[in-house]
Amino acid sequence: MPGRPVPCVDLAEAEAYLELFHAENPSAGPVKPRLREVRAEITRTGTYTHTPGELAYGARVAWRNSSKCIGRLYWRSLRVRDRRSVDTPEGVAAECVNHLRDAAPGRRIRPTITVFAPDRPGAPGPRIWNEQLIRYAGYEMDDGSIVGDPRYADFTTMLRKLGWPGGPGTPFDVLPLAVSVGDGPPLVSAVPGDAVLEVALSHPSYPWFEQLGLRWHAVPAISNMCLEIGGICYRAAPFNGWYMGTEIGARNLADTDRYNLLPVVARALALDTGTDRSLWRDHALVELNVAVLHSFERAGVTMTDHHTESRRFLTHLDREERAGRVCPADWSWIVPPLSGSATPVFHRYYDDRQLSPNFVHHPDSVDRGLGRPPALSPEGEKV
Repeated sequence: MPGRPVPCVDLAEAEAYLELFHAENPSAGPVKPRLREVRAEITRTGTYTHTPGELAYGARVAWRNSSKCIGRLYWRSLRVRDRRSVDTPEGVAAECVNHLRDAAPGRRIRPTITVFAPDRPGAPGPRIWNEQLIRYAGYEMDDGSIVGDPRYADFTTMLRKLGWPGGPGTPFDVLPLAVSVGDGPPLVSAVPGDAVLEVALSHPSYPWFEQLGLRWHAVPAISNMCLEIGGICYRAAPFNGWYMGTEIGARNLADTDRYNLLPVVARALALDTGTDRSLWRDHALVELNVAVLHSFERAGVTMTDHHTESRRFLTHLDREERAGRVCPADWSWIVPPLSGSATPVFHRYYDDRQLSPNFVHHPDSVDRGLGRPPALSPEGEKV
C-alpha cells in the first residue's frame, strides 16, 4: 500500500488559526467539528483546504498583523479575489491584469488581494517573480548609467535574457510579469496599457516641474510575498492598498539608489547645493512631495498624506488595544520618511511581534524579484 503523503502543513498552526477564526467570527459556529475535519484531511492528504470564509478572513488578518504597514485602519475592507483554482502561469498572469483593473474602478483605489493556488505536497503553487505587479524597467547603458529605475536593472536584464524585447527606453517603461510554477522557467507576459493607471506629475506653483516628464503608477500591488494562513503557504497572492505620498515622493523618486531626483529638483529651484547647511535636499524633498500629492489629487486618484495616515494609524492602534489584541508595529517603517517628528507616530514605541496569519518574504522570492533567480542544477533542482 502506498504510504501517506508527508504533511506540508503544521497541524498546530492550522489549529491555532481555526480557533482564531471561530473566536472572531461567532457566526461560523463551534470550532471542534471543523478541527476534526482538518485533522482528518491533513492525515489523508498532507494539507487541507480553507473555506472561502477562512481564506478571506485570514487575508484580512494578515494585513492587520503586518507590522511594517501604517495603513491598516481599514483592514476589514480588504476585497479578496479567490483564484485558488488558477495554477498555470498563463492563468495567473491574466488574473494579475484583472486584479489591476478591479483595484482601481473610476480611479478610486480599493484594497484588494488575489489569492492563487497554494503549495501542496509534491505540487508547489505558482510564483510571481516581480516585487510589485507594476514596476519600471532599469536599462543599463554602455557607460554604466541607468535609464529608469536602478533597483530593477538586474531584473530587467534577466527578463530580456528570457525574451522580453524591452520597452521604448523611457525612464518609465512598465516591466512585464514573470510567472512560474515550481522550478520551471517563468512565462514573461506584458501588462496591457489599459491595466496600468498612471499619474503625470506637476507642481501647483512651478510650471517647469511638468517639463521633467515624471509620472508614477497608482496601484502599489506587492506580489512577491507569501500569504501564510494556518500553515498554508500561498506564494502567489498579490495585494494592494493605496499609496501614501511619501512612498513615491520621498523614496521611489528621491532615494539615491532609485531615481535620485533631489539634485534635479534643487537645480530647478536654484538652491545652493554646495553646502549641506543650505538644507537644499530638505527643500527639494518637500517640493517633490507637494507635486506628488497635488498631481494625484488633480487626477482624482486615491492617495493619502503622511500626516493623515499617522493619525489613522493611532486610531487603528487604539481600536486593536480596545479589542484586547496586540498591534505589531515596526517603528522604522511606521514613522514616515519625511517630517517624521512632526507626526504623532514618532513619539512612542511599539510592540513589534510576528503574528500569524501574515505576509512573509521568502529568500528565494526576494532573489527572483531582484533578478537573482535561485541557481538550478542540470536536473532542474535548486542548489
